[in-house]
Amino acid sequence: MATNIRPLRDRVIVRRIAEGEQARGGIIIPDTAREGPPEGEIVAVGEGKYRLDGVRQSLDVRVGDRVLFSEYSGSEIKLDEEELLIMREDEIFGIVERARAVANSNSGKKHGK
Repeated sequence: MATNIRPLRDRVIVRRIAEGEQARGGIIIPDTAREGPPEGEIVAVGEGKYRLDGVRQSLDVRVGDRVLFSEYSGSEIKLDEEELLIMREDEIFGIVERARAVANSNSGKKHGK
């Protein structure tokens, strides 16, 4: 039976992407040669926290986003034998965007579309 978890407020659930799985230009980078912050995939997001004026501030990340975060961010949880991280959105450094998607969006601008 699968268990679902819904993070509260500005928290997100992240599945670490194993460093050995990451390929850049077709080359697999071994764990020992990896530099930079770890990457993960957002699997669940909270609804956002309330601002001082009482309005809920939505999160910038979405389910499926690939993100960078500190090695020591969040708290590890185990859900259905899968190890995940739960962290606040402000612990995330940034969203990794695929170069192909960015190139396609820029190509329309060059042609006046």
